[in-house]
Amino acid sequence: MKIWVGIDDTDSKKGMCTTYLCKLILERLENKGHRILGLPRLIRLNPNIPFKTRGNGAVSFLVETEDPRDLVDIVNEVILEYAELDEDLTDPGAVFVNAENDELLNVLFKFSKRAIRDVVSLDEALFIIGKYLIPHLKYKRGRGLIGALASVGAECEDYTLELLAYRKPENFGKKRIIERDSFFYADLLTYPKTWDTVDWGNDEVVCVPNSPDPVLFGIRGDDIKAVFDAFEVVKTEEVDKYQLFITNQGTDMHLIPEDEVYQLFENRSYILSGVVSEEPFEIEGGHVFFTIDTVFGDIKCAAFEPTKQFRRVIRKLKKGDKVIVYGSYKNETINLEKIQIVELKKIIREVNPVCPICGKRMESAGRNKGFRCKRCKTTSNKKEIIEIERDLEPGFYEVPPSARRHLSKPLIRMTNTNGEKHIFR
Repeated sequence: MKIWVGIDDTDSKKGMCTTYLCKLILERLENKGHRILGLPRLIRLNPNIPFKTRGNGAVSFLVETEDPRDLVDIVNEVILEYAELDEDLTDPGAVFVNAENDELLNVLFKFSKRAIRDVVSLDEALFIIGKYLIPHLKYKRGRGLIGALASVGAECEDYTLELLAYRKPENFGKKRIIERDSFFYADLLTYPKTWDTVDWGNDEVVCVPNSPDPVLFGIRGDDIKAVFDAFEVVKTEEVDKYQLFITNQGTDMHLIPEDEVYQLFENRSYILSGVVSEEPFEIEGGHVFFTIDTVFGDIKCAAFEPTKQFRRVIRKLKKGDKVIVYGSYKNETINLEKIQIVELKKIIREVNPVCPICGKRMESAGRNKGFRCKRCKTTSNKKEIIEIERDLEPGFYEVPPSARRHLSKPLIRMTNTNGEKHIFR
């Protein structure tokens, strides 16, 4: 029998990681004779959910087993042993879905799409579980059942890979020991088949977390060989375990096109086209704001301080520029993940005419008397109209790797684009 297992919400801000717990489960299942089919999946859900732990990721994997009860028992044992059950906001959930139930998988596909883009309630998850009699494990409030179902139902037409390396248990919570130059070297060798390993512009190693969880580092990419090549190059403290995941990271699956909605809702992410109606201004802290006129009215957009050099692009926008913005909608503001500058507004200015002899600008000859060059005695009756050159080019611009969200697609992965890609690597 083939069964999809989905798990979520086993971690807390103090430690643990659902991918690590997944790795432990996979090891125990294989030791007991259960067969794991393919790679496990790491599915990132709506990044704007207020009660998420960190990256709002759930895991799922496909098992072939002759003993479903033992499968459930092993998953239960590992969750009880390793999940952060003492933490108030940790509410694990696990589901076991018959992989041959096409009707249910279709329902879960639709549910998953909403969980990645929208806000889904626990009651909705429990309704599906009850209607289809899905075997499940619910701990405390069981909010993890939402992600567990969504991770099983997700269909990733576009997908990426992440190779996660885990620390030895005795090192959990301690400062990670890495040779940072080795990560930059790994990026040199494998980019663009791997990406977001480092941030060259801001001199940061991006793929090493700062939280107290078991993850030592994670290599993201589109090519299995390149991912493992980078893994072999980086130098760190001793790796205890590692696991390759198929994931929806770097796919923009969370973004909702404007033609699919009739109004904007908080805590969702959108792709909106518009015209700059209020020019950029900066507030204390280095955050830059501007406003665009859209089909939904005037919408404020923001490039916050962590987006670093991306703000230099935003500061150059002018009223009348046509843009397409990508980002999450919070507090009636689009938090920019990237922007496409579709068309720049021509900036026209009237200036005094140039003397045809000496090439210098003429001066006024008096009110309503035109212009003159005192030196050459030349005159002109009207000002010259010139176009001011813009220090900005149309095309796509993105935040740097250090500010990129898990789901946001790097420009290096965007192939069907009508416009130049200005990549902040």
